[in-house]
Amino acid sequence: MDSLSELVNLLNSTDKKLFRQYLQRKNKRGDVKNLALLDLLETDDISSLNKLYKPAKNNDAYHALRKRLQDNLLLFLSQKTFESSHSDTYDALRLVVVGRFLLENDVVKVAFKCLDKAERLAEDLEQFNLLNELLQLKLQYAHLEGAEALEALTARFMQNQSRMQSEAKLNMAYAFLRQELQEIHLEGKIVNLSTLIITTIRKYKISVQDLMTYKSIYQILFIANEYAAIQQNYGLIERYVNRTNQFMQGQAHKKQSYLFYHISILYFLANFHLRRKNFAASTTYLKEMMDLMATDSRYYAVFYLRHQLLAALNLFFTGFANDAIALLQQSLSNTKQRSKPEDMEDLRICLAMFLALCNDRGSLKQLTLLTRTDAWYEKKMGMLWTIRKNLMEILVQAQFGNIELAVSRLNSFRRRYKKYLLKTSEERVLLFLRLVEKHLQKPDVIFEPAYTKAVINLAASAENNDIFTLSFIAWLIARWEKKTAYKVVLALIQDNNDVQGI
Repeated sequence: MDSLSELVNLLNSTDKKLFRQYLQRKNKRGDVKNLALLDLLETDDISSLNKLYKPAKNNDAYHALRKRLQDNLLLFLSQKTFESSHSDTYDALRLVVVGRFLLENDVVKVAFKCLDKAERLAEDLEQFNLLNELLQLKLQYAHLEGAEALEALTARFMQNQSRMQSEAKLNMAYAFLRQELQEIHLEGKIVNLSTLIITTIRKYKISVQDLMTYKSIYQILFIANEYAAIQQNYGLIERYVNRTNQFMQGQAHKKQSYLFYHISILYFLANFHLRRKNFAASTTYLKEMMDLMATDSRYYAVFYLRHQLLAALNLFFTGFANDAIALLQQSLSNTKQRSKPEDMEDLRICLAMFLALCNDRGSLKQLTLLTRTDAWYEKKMGMLWTIRKNLMEILVQAQFGNIELAVSRLNSFRRRYKKYLLKTSEERVLLFLRLVEKHLQKPDVIFEPAYTKAVINLAASAENNDIFTLSFIAWLIARWEKKTAYKVVLALIQDNNDVQGI
């Protein structure tokens, strides 16, 4: 999808009507084609180019028209966002804009009242960049009657400069860690997470006090969660989870301005405990998460599908498969146009997995709805997610008798991912693939002692003690036990669940 279409898709029906009115007011000539282009974009008309311009001169004019429409749409969205947002940050920004206007027009007393109120809001929100602009404005007009004492203003300005520097160092450290994470993920770089974080903190000269904020805790937990997902071992980040719990318990007053970070932290904690098979703790964090989401409709929309995904996984792996499937189906049917594609794909593949483990042919239909390319999935969902998706397609096609298709998918998988798996030291995936291939070539091999021993050894390996990895191995075990893979995976989780309450 091109950028202009993506922007148009951000508009709901009311927004589109307002945007049309906005364009009509701006159009000075009767032959402007921007409204016609908007109509064509909404109908996905692939022949729009020829409908707007004659073939002899269509290319340059068409692209110029698209550029003008995109510029107008960006301007419309910026105005709409500024006008419709009711967050304290926007309130503070509006007051600064009004305060500047009033000072420039000699309405000094009211101007300083606006700026004082804006400063209180920005201070409470820890919006240091906005505070910097605001304090500079106050300093610029400090010579006027009614202004604050210059020394007091200067002291606050210098203190805020220090806080801005601290925030900038945290952001640089976070960007560096994200870059390192990419190298771990895509190139198989071997890194100890604790060493990496300590080295980064020293490199950017970050103090312990700087790390004790919702934002910094969120950033560290995000990095830790991604690292654990890549390593498929959430025990590696337990120390960060424990520190997060200590921080959260010490926050007697939870500001609304930290809501995004607070909800995100609860999501990471719920995911951590899910992956460690501590389902009761995960469910508790999900309840806290939902309670916070309910206080702000914006964040409810952002986090709803992610919450439902973890809730369904908790239900499924504690024996309530039907409830989990119903929850995902309901969540997918209630999704709105603005839902993130990544969140929807997560729910879709999870539903496909649930149905396959329960031996429901509906899994095949769900897989057909995962229509994007592997390149898109690798970029948006990550290599690990894409590899699991492709492995699942092989197993599901084989499960329901499409052997030739399964073999074809298996060969394609090997060609695309073998080099990457070897580079990232993930030979266990290739070992699993060989076991699947043997079964496809000779179905009765599953009853041979050497084969069953190899599969059982995979399940017993500590590095495979993850709910998703066990789900794949359960598929093979189910073949000779004549059970659904769901019953097998529940048994495997029970047998391997050595997690103590955290």
